[in-house]
Amino acid sequence: MKRKHWVLIIVLLLVLGLVILAASAFGWGKGIYNELIVQRQAAERQWADLQAQYQRRADLIPNLVETVKANAEHERLTLEGVTEARAKATQVKLNFNDLNQEALNEFSQKQGELSSALSRLLVASERYPELKANRGFMDLQTQLEGTENRIATERRRYNEVVQEYNVYVRQFPNNIVAGMFDFEPMVHFAAEAGAEKAPEVKF
Repeated sequence: MKRKHWVLIIVLLLVLGLVILAASAFGWGKGIYNELIVQRQAAERQWADLQAQYQRRADLIPNLVETVKANAEHERLTLEGVTEARAKATQVKLNFNDLNQEALNEFSQKQGELSSALSRLLVASERYPELKANRGFMDLQTQLEGTENRIATERRRYNEVVQEYNVYVRQFPNNIVAGMFDFEPMVHFAAEAGAEKAPEVKF
């Protein structure tokens, strides 16, 4: 009887130990999972903020084009270039949950082409004193400059948030929980020459 008593105690202790171990593992895994959710949501919010700035720029362009057209009719090809670049840039729709490097590179390329077309338009506008005297044009140029600055800022912030998330996902033991729940590393914008500062659009 005494031997059976000790066996029962040992079994109960083992069961208790397993329960405690399981509870600890659950708490540990839950903490990592929750942090993965928080960091992923932060990246999603940052992506939305960046998209809002790209959309703001796209919304400014039609008025800018019409203002230039009314005062600089000889810049037809330049205006067509901006309009075409805007159309291509706005056609590339990216959903955060479907982001991949190829799609992000295409998106970045189209947005870069739009920035270049806008820069050419603003350079060309320097040849028309009446544009520089146009209050509406100057206001649009100021808004565009501010938007370009915000795009550069939000893009940098997005990359920073994604980098932080990717490091967390790849760290041990976080990668175990991430693998169990399909948390994959995210893609980010490739570094570009001059990307550390906002593009100049003021002339």
